Amino acid sequence: MSADLIANYIETFAAYSQAYPFLFCFFIFLFMTIESSFIPFPSEVVMIPAGFLVARYDMLTGSRPLDLCVIILIGTAGSIAGAFVNYALAVKLGRPFLHKYGKYFFLKEAALDRAEEIFREYGEIVTFVCRLLPAIRQLISIPAGLARMNIARFTLFTALGAGIWTAILSAVGYYFGYLSGDITYRELVRKGTEIINEHYLWIIAGLALAVAAYAALHRRIMGQKRA
Repeated sequence: MSADLIANYIETFAAYSQAYPFLFCFFIFLFMTIESSFIPFPSEVVMIPAGFLVARYDMLTGSRPLDLCVIILIGTAGSIAGAFVNYALAVKLGRPFLHKYGKYFFLKEAALDRAEEIFREYGEIVTFVCRLLPAIRQLISIPAGLARMNIARFTLFTALGAGIWTAILSAVGYYFGYLSGDITYRELVRKGTEIINEHYLWIIAGLALAVAAYAALHRRIMGQKRA
């Protein structure tokens, strides 16, 4: 399903959401859970319009900046829920099943192999880093499950990565909500995605600094334990 077609559906849901704020929150959580699971679904068509709507209307709390924080938390919670779906599937079904039958559930063998390779090479920190990278964002939870990664660490790293990504998308939508006049949802998603792609270098640079800081802290803690 194309992003444009999905955006049309989101636009329909958003029309109802303005009258029913709790439905608006439910849609954000539901779609971000789907996006974070094994089902191909672009988060851009959910969180960018959500940020746009809370900038334009008093959707939830009466404070638009606070509404922005609320939808970021809801979107992050949905992403964590979807990641747990993948983690649980990996734990319960195992590698042979996923490699044999995953193609029937949008899980291509080559993509699974690549996700496992990245996880083995760089360790648990990739569950944070990959939440901000396209293509592998959803799949990285599967090798974490296969490796039986500590659930608390998995939750923490997933929440950090998903929270940053959700905040970026929501902030872009919020920005357009204040600057733009009449704009279609498809145009909103397209322009928002273009802005993110244009500034992706800064996201990568921020990731590099975060990983370097984590590695330095990890070495220091391990050094103290050995001493």
